[in-house]
Formats: sequence, structure tokens, C-alpha cells
Amino acid sequence: MAELDGTRDIPAATQLLAIAWLRWRMFTNSFRRRSSGKRQVAGLILTVVLRLLLWPIFAMMAIGPAIGAGFFAWMAIHEHHPQRLAILLAAVAVLWQFVAVNGVSMATQISSFDPASLLRFPLRFGRYLVLRLVLGLLTPSTIIGCLALVAAAVGIGIGDVSLLPAALVVLGVYAAMNIFFSRMIGVWLERWLATRRAREIFGVAMAMVFVSFQFVQYRNVGAHRHAHGASGNWMLNLMHGSNHFLLWLPPGFAMNAIVDGHSLARLPATIAQFAALLLWTAVFFAGFAARLHQQFLGEFLSEGAPRAMPAGASHAPKPQPRAAAAASATPDAPSLLSPGIAACLRKEWLYIRGNGGMLVGMLTPLIFVFILSRGIFERHSSYFLPGAIGYALLGLMTALYNIFGADATGVQLYLLAPVRPRDVILAKNIASLALLLVETVLAWCLVAVLATAPIPLSTQVSTVFWIVFMLFANLTLGTLRSVQAPRKIALAQARKMRPAAQSKTSGLLVLAVLFGCILLQVPVTLLCGYFKVPWLGAAIFAPLAALAIAVYALLLNDADRLILAHRDQFAEELCGD
Repeated sequence: MAELDGTRDIPAATQLLAIAWLRWRMFTNSFRRRSSGKRQVAGLILTVVLRLLLWPIFAMMAIGPAIGAGFFAWMAIHEHHPQRLAILLAAVAVLWQFVAVNGVSMATQISSFDPASLLRFPLRFGRYLVLRLVLGLLTPSTIIGCLALVAAAVGIGIGDVSLLPAALVVLGVYAAMNIFFSRMIGVWLERWLATRRAREIFGVAMAMVFVSFQFVQYRNVGAHRHAHGASGNWMLNLMHGSNHFLLWLPPGFAMNAIVDGHSLARLPATIAQFAALLLWTAVFFAGFAARLHQQFLGEFLSEGAPRAMPAGASHAPKPQPRAAAAASATPDAPSLLSPGIAACLRKEWLYIRGNGGMLVGMLTPLIFVFILSRGIFERHSSYFLPGAIGYALLGLMTALYNIFGADATGVQLYLLAPVRPRDVILAKNIASLALLLVETVLAWCLVAVLATAPIPLSTQVSTVFWIVFMLFANLTLGTLRSVQAPRKIALAQARKMRPAAQSKTSGLLVLAVLFGCILLQVPVTLLCGYFKVPWLGAAIFAPLAALAIAVYALLLNDADRLILAHRDQFAEELCGD
């Protein structure tokens, strides 16, 4: 105890610098590679190329909201409509929380450091709270939101330089409020989504919100196109209509504190508005601290203990009927699949049957197919079929790149059981292909019903070959990356998942392959129309599909050696903490 008491005398600045040094060393070490020679050079070149292609897109996703916020803030002050600042700040807050709930931490992608591991050390709660706040600043929501608020302050200063000091102070507090609010939502979501039923309900609710939003938008666009006398955009009307309601929320308090900040006559009202903003900030901070304090005291989130067995229930297994016992004892029952593959397929079916989120993930894209049929694809039936199927399969194909993630420590059984690793991979791929084919058939049927013009036979044949090529290309690369760079999926703590050490380049590669396979349909369709050769698409995709199947067969033939060569990495990434 004396040693523990002595560690409490360590200055807070020393501990903060130690954590900063740790994060920096983990960041620099993440660029080191275990391979050497030509493989290291090839991997480095691939990493540079992928980041040159994808990072500008990510940068525009962060800079775009900042440019828009700065322009609208300047326009609101320049045109003497300061009340529009409340609408702008509300939009920034909504974008901030949307990215915070659905995004993945940039700091998580950089390193595999879990801030909760700090609880192993004798820290006071105050210092632990500060460390958790500081360690999570490099998130997409914080970066995008802070850039947007800085740009808004600059736009306000350009419109009226006398408002710049108040804008900097007030928007700084407003940024802190959004940070605390997003952190509070994050830690409470970890608590609420600790059970599978809560995650399923949350997934259904989010899907309904997104679908309702898109449905209302496309319905308004269609009504406006058929009735030219319709009013302006529905979203703008909604924002303007809620302007008075926003005055009683943090965006309204921030707007009033900025606009009245240079007027001495309204100084008491300005102080009251700023105090209300500070109160909201303190409430969100208290909610975050209260939840974090429960974790500090040793709370551990899991799926929970199983339900208690009824009093009259017996633990002994039920006696098996003789007929069933004789059937199960039959040594060589005729089957199309080997016993190992059949057993693995049954296990995959049990996973799928108990995963309600996967069902939601399959149904949601089909609803968007209906929405797209009333939007951009309404007058382009030749693009409707491949576009709808590509959109429906995009989310499901990402699961091909981590087929062992849900097994976690269970992968040890694959290495110990008398079953070939090739059979395990084949069973998982069959289950994945079955889901993808079901989604393809459903999307195809929807397109056949919703299409306003007949889809040419050449387009349908070309789409079939394109689907085969896309599925087997992603299945091959996904299986390879699932073995080389697996990632454990902790369903009870999904927001705390940490990627494997090699997954930064793998993630960029996955995005490039997925979007490349889907967008390949666009130039092929354009070439068919330009040269007036409708069967050119089938002639292009047929050899590609055959090549993808052949490469997958080669990978499957070498699956045993591949698994055994990476069994140590399996134990490290999937069986570790």
C-alpha cells in the first residue's frame, strides 16, 4: 500500500506526457513491417498508392463541411439574418453526433491501444477522466466538427469583425459541449448495447430513421418535379420552421451569445445565454463522468449471465429415441458434403439464425432499391439492374474480409478438431455465398417489378457474369485477408474493437477492391453504348468471371498450408485480449 500511495504523488503532467509518448511510439511502430525484401517494398508501394487514392476523398469529407459552415456563417451575418446561425449550429451538432455514433475512431485505426487498460494502473479518477478525454480527441467527429466551428467563427468575423471575439469563445464552449455529448452517448451506448436484443432494436431503429429520411426526400423531389408550383426544399422549410424551437436549445443559446456579445445594453441577456450554454455543457460532462465512474469502479460489460433454469427443470439430457439414436449412429450416411463441412455449415447457420442485425442489414438495402427506382435510375433502366444489385451487395461483401472474426477464441477448435482447415474455409464461404445469392435474387426481383422499361437480355447476361466475377474476386481476396489479418469481433463491446496491426493497409485495399469491382460496370456499360455492341459487356465479364473462379480454386487448394502458416497470428489476434 505504501508503494501505491507513493505513485499518487506523480504529477499529472508526467502521466499525460507518458501516455502521449506511448501513443507516439505506437504510431511510429505501426509503420514497421515484419516482412523483408521484395515483399516489404511491394507492400510499401501498395500502401502509398492506396492512400494517395483514398486519403484525398477522406480529406474532402472533412474539409467540405468546414467550407460550407464558413460560407453560411458569413452569409447569415452579411445579409443581416443572424438567426440563421442557430440553424447552422444545429446542423453542425447533428453532423457531429451522426459521425460520432456511426464512425470509427481515427485513433483506433492508428494503434491498438485501449484506453480502458489504464484502469490497471493506480490512477485517480480525475486523472483517468482527463486521460479518456484527451485520448479520444483524434476522432472523425471531433475533427470534422471542430473544423466546421472554426470555419464558422472565421465566417462570422469576416461578416462582422466585432463579433469575432465572442464567436471564438462561444463556439469553443459549443465545441466542448458537443465533445462531451458525443462521449456521453458513446459510453452509454456501450452500456445499453451490451445485450444482443438491445443491439437488434437499435439497428432496426437506425435503419428505419435512415429509410424514412431518404423516402421523404425522394418523395418530395418527385412531388416537386410533377408539381412545378411546389415550395422550396422540405429540409430548409423544416429548419426555418424549427428556428423558434432552437432558441431553447444549445444552438440558440450560442447564437444569442454571439450576436449580442458586442452590445453593452444586452450584456445581462448575453451572460444568461452563455450561462445556459455552459449549463448544457456541464450536464453532458456530468453524464459522461458518471458513466465512466462506473467503469472505473470495475464494471465489465458482457452479454450477461444466462437466464436461471426453472425449478423443475433437470440438467440431465433428455433420453434420445431409439430411432434417432440409430440414425445418428449410422456411420456413412449419404451426403453431398463431407461431415466436417456439414458440421461447420450447421454452426454457421446457428450464427446466422441468431443474428437479427444481419437480417436488418439484408432488408435495408432492398428498401433503398425501391427508393433509387424513384430517383436517379428512373430514366436509366440499363444502369438500374447492376446499380441496384451492387448497392445491395456492398454491405454484405465487407463481411467476406473477416470470416473468422465472430469465432474469436473458438478458432482454437478448428486447429484441434479432426477437420481440415480447407473444409472450415469452404463451409464459411458457402454460407457467405448463400446470403449474397439470396440478396441478389431479392434485388433482381425488385428491379424486375420496379423497372419502368424492359431490361435488355444482353444487360441481364452481362450482369450475371459481372456478379460472378465480383463475388469470387472478393471471396478470394477476403478469404486471404481473413487468414493473414484477422480481427476479433467483440459483439458486447463493438465500439471497443481494435483492428489487427496490418489492417490499415488492408482496410484501404478492401475499399479499393469493393468499389473497383462495383464501379467497373460503369465504363463497360458506357463502352457498350458508345460502340453500339450490347453483348460487349458479356464478352468482357465472362473471361473475368472464369478467371476469378480459377483463382479462388487455387486459393482453396492451398488453404490448409495457408492456415497452418498463420496459426500463430490466429492465436495472437483472435484469442488475445
